[in-house]
Amino acid sequence: MNRAIVIWCSTIGLALVAFSVPAAERPYVQLRVLSMDSAQRLAAAAAHACRQQGYQVTAAVVDRAGTLLALARDPLAGAHTVEVARRKAYAAASFQSSTLALQANTGMQALNSVPEVLLLGGGVPVQVGGHFYGAVGVSGAPALKVAGDRDDQCARAGIDAIRESLEFSD
Repeated sequence: MNRAIVIWCSTIGLALVAFSVPAAERPYVQLRVLSMDSAQRLAAAAAHACRQQGYQVTAAVVDRAGTLLALARDPLAGAHTVEVARRKAYAAASFQSSTLALQANTGMQALNSVPEVLLLGGGVPVQVGGHFYGAVGVSGAPALKVAGDRDDQCARAGIDAIRESLEFSD
């Protein structure tokens, strides 16, 4: 009987230790990545937000690593907007910061020489509910005050279009 109690207590003790391991000590990390459908909805919503204002743009959505997930290009958007939007999204994902904010920091401008990075407004990280999912980049709208400011607004409108589904996905 005593042996059974010792075994039972040992088993419970080991289980408590196993479940109390801090997340920092886990041998893996958990990441959130946009689904294909969410990425496509985000790109379409961002491009549509600009189109409603009369601008023909391209919107690119990338994952956390900057790899392209979705692209929406207005048929009248310039051919160059595809690559520009992707590079803006890549930069926003890499730095987890909006390219409009990075563009304003003159010390960051040297990073424009880094391959794939483009620090012009219009790249916005997708950060919702404390989680980082990737980024969206928009290219093609004319500047209001500074380069990419309208692109930035459209990118944020795209994020707002999927925000609720990300917030309540748990």
